[in-house]
Amino acid sequence: MVQSFASWTFFLYTNNRQYARRQYKMELVNVERLQELLNNFANEDVYIHLETTNGAYASHFNESVFNAGAFIRNVMLRYELGKIAGEAPHRVGLKLPHGWVYAQGITHFELDEHDRLLMAGHDQSGKLAVALQISKTPFTY
Repeated sequence: MVQSFASWTFFLYTNNRQYARRQYKMELVNVERLQELLNNFANEDVYIHLETTNGAYASHFNESVFNAGAFIRNVMLRYELGKIAGEAPHRVGLKLPHGWVYAQGITHFELDEHDRLLMAGHDQSGKLAVALQISKTPFTY
C-alpha cells in the first residue's frame, strides 16, 4: 500500500493575537489506523478543537460569497465511541452520553509530537475546510 502524505501550513491563533506558523505532515485517512487512534482517546477526559470555515475572508474577496463557519476550542469532554463513516471525505463522530460531535469532510490526519490527534478536511485547492483535533491536554495556541 502506498501512503500519501500532504504537507500543510496552518496559521494558528495565539493568545497575543499573532499568528504562529507550523508545518504539519498529514496522511490521507487510513480508516483502520485513524479508528485505532480514536479508540485510544475514548473514555478519557479530552480537549477538542472543532472548526469549520469556507474562508474567514471569503466575502472580502467576493461579496456574493456567504461566509459561514464554526469554532470551538479547549472544550473538555469524554466520548464513549469514536466512529468513522462514509467514503472519502469521511465523517468522524464522537459519541457522547447525550449526543454526538462530528466533523464532515475529513481527508487527512496526524498524531503529532504532543500525542494530539489532528484531523483535517481540505478542499480541491488544498484549503482547510474543517478541523477536528483531540488532545489529553489543553491546546496552547
